[in-house]
Amino acid sequence: MRNRIKYKGLILAALCAVSSIFMNKMDVSAAEYWPNGPDTESPCIVVIEQKTGTVLYEKNSHEQHYPASITKIMTSMLALDQTNMDDVVTFSEDAIYKTEGSSIYRDVGEQMTMEECLYALMLASSNDCAYAVAEHVSGSMEGFVGQMNEKAKELGCTDTHFANPHGLTDPEHYTTCYDMALIAREAYKSAKFRMIIGTARYTIPPTNKHDEETYLQNHNEMLYPFRTLGEYKYEYCTGGKTGYTQAANSTLVTFAEKDGMTLICVVMNTVSPSQWKDSINLYNYCFDNFQILNVSDHEERFSDENKDVDSLNVNEPFAELDKEGVIVLPKTAEFSEATPEISYENKEDNVIASLKYTFAGREVGEANIITTGAKIESFLFRTNLSENETENSLNAGGKGFHINVVKVILVIIGLLAFAALVYLIKVLADNFYIIKHRLFGNRENKRRYRTIKDTRKHRRKRWFRRR
Repeated sequence: MRNRIKYKGLILAALCAVSSIFMNKMDVSAAEYWPNGPDTESPCIVVIEQKTGTVLYEKNSHEQHYPASITKIMTSMLALDQTNMDDVVTFSEDAIYKTEGSSIYRDVGEQMTMEECLYALMLASSNDCAYAVAEHVSGSMEGFVGQMNEKAKELGCTDTHFANPHGLTDPEHYTTCYDMALIAREAYKSAKFRMIIGTARYTIPPTNKHDEETYLQNHNEMLYPFRTLGEYKYEYCTGGKTGYTQAANSTLVTFAEKDGMTLICVVMNTVSPSQWKDSINLYNYCFDNFQILNVSDHEERFSDENKDVDSLNVNEPFAELDKEGVIVLPKTAEFSEATPEISYENKEDNVIASLKYTFAGREVGEANIITTGAKIESFLFRTNLSENETENSLNAGGKGFHINVVKVILVIIGLLAFAALVYLIKVLADNFYIIKHRLFGNRENKRRYRTIKDTRKHRRKRWFRRR
């Protein structure tokens, strides 16, 4: 209980220290300039930074359109979250006969591993594999679609509704560039997802229905030339997903990394090859004009005396800025120009608060203020520790002492006796003359009386009286 009270005190001290620094949000200055983006041919497009979600460029990014096969990013993300890669997926009649378009031509009852299905899904855009994966994950295509919509809502997608796991045209199947960027951002957190979308070629071994191997090739022209001669290959591209139907036109989601910054570009409702040209131009614009900065390395508004917000002065600070927190700024801006504002909305156990940064009226990232796990050194108040236990405890770095009950009682008795003696002496000193009079006063009077009676005159008087 005592330690719990101490920790509550530390958290309160940390919040007070942080609030005092960031209580007043600074006004946006006129110097906060956001670079102008290039002209693009595609009608709907957005570029965001993956770690922060900062929108670096957008054009009609909230318009609803058919997504086509970029839908499969959501399908693969749910499969990666809920299955093992060596799960055996069996193709049903519906998976074979209720899909059309791109396919790797499986048979009813054919079996593949989940890993093989996901490579076919993301590299060859196989619709039959998307259907089979959905049935394996949720038991039915309808159940899986329900999960897709729940996940989209969880990620903050407000203009999205899915009707199938593959992206074939359906009036109830639509999304926006911005919502797809949110989905892609979440999917990219998976190392397996990054591995799959970054693979140029993959070979599916023979199955129970096919004796020959199945060769897959990535359709992403920015990563590996598929239908072109490499004119759209981009050296910083790490993967992506293509899409096309007559209703949706060309759609594209790609990822690119450079200088520690990961970007996501989403293009919808465009005419090929605009999706490739616009994506490359926007990546170059963003990498040339923006930088990613670590908050804990640059935030100097935490003074040295406020860094150790632990009011009890333990060896380590009780709270600190999360070293993973970053913000994105134009290269012409200084970190100090970004405006921090404290927020207490984060619900994670080790997060005390968050610093949310804005620049030029845009949200550019955040950093959490987290507990460090520093422990308060406590004393050992046990009465039954042996000498070895006590020595081991102290050697382990703890502070403590061994209480001997008998000795403590004797000490208490001795202190009480001493106090009683002091009190008695004080009483005697204060009443000395009274006590002296009572003890010796009558004796002095009697002695004087006897002296008078023993004089010669008195004896002669007594002699005459007797006669």
